[in-house]
Amino acid sequence: MKEFKKLGSLVERNIKLYFKDKMIFFVSLITPIILVVLFLTFLGSVYKDTLLNNIPEGVLIGEKMVNAFTGGWLFSSILTTSCITVSFCSNMMVNDKISKSILDFRITPVRKSTLQLSYTISNFITTFIICFTAMIISLLYLAIVGFYLSFVDVLLIFIDMILAISFGSLLASILSLLISSQGAWSALCSLVSSMYGFLCGAYMPLQSCGDGVRAVVSFFPGTYGTILFRQHYMRGVLNEMSEILPNEVIGSIKESFDGTFSFFGHNVPTWAMYLVMIASVMILVGIYLCITTLKIKKIKHLVNFK
Repeated sequence: MKEFKKLGSLVERNIKLYFKDKMIFFVSLITPIILVVLFLTFLGSVYKDTLLNNIPEGVLIGEKMVNAFTGGWLFSSILTTSCITVSFCSNMMVNDKISKSILDFRITPVRKSTLQLSYTISNFITTFIICFTAMIISLLYLAIVGFYLSFVDVLLIFIDMILAISFGSLLASILSLLISSQGAWSALCSLVSSMYGFLCGAYMPLQSCGDGVRAVVSFFPGTYGTILFRQHYMRGVLNEMSEILPNEVIGSIKESFDGTFSFFGHNVPTWAMYLVMIASVMILVGIYLCITTLKIKKIKHLVNFK
């Protein structure tokens, strides 16, 4: 019970430190901010034009549907990137290594496993707070411009978010165990923040990329998380459109906006995408436990040696 209280205190401390540091907080939101700015300046028009180009001549769809579709695509991009980029920027372990605070913790009666776990849990919670806030904002926005989501869609978006945050938090925690330099970690966070949006198709649909790029990203678990967000944000409005548009047109729209994904010519069903995400999380859990165990044994050996 005492160890749980220590864990809770450490988690609370890490969360407060993250939100207290305005610079880290701002850096973690760079990608979502870029997406919103790009959407307001020109991406919104590009998405609308691309959507309307898929509509046969003489068929009209309401502005409400168009805004709901493009808005859902925007927020699916924001959530899929935020789940990863915020996970990296909100990890406090490297900061404690640099400030030597982690050395102070190691001479306290706190188990090394409790200390390591506190960083991962706090990372997950801070990322969840930001992403859940973004999800609520997306639902409010869609309620204004056009809301076609069902309760099941909202629930599935929430599940997608939990899986993506788990993947991002575990990956960030594993890499933070291996990095002790502020420069190296800052470079990694900057690389993730700048490149992940392109790799997951957040800025432009993967369908618009070359075959080589699509082949490479098909091996990234995060790609399937992106497609899941796309499917569940767009399903409601696509179902509404299907009442006035033929199935071939709906299929074309899905393909143009990453509503479907193929692995070397084979269409990947939704259940397989969930399987990929869950398996990826489980693999990262195994890697995390192995590295943590080895780190703890190394620390104990050094303490005993001294």
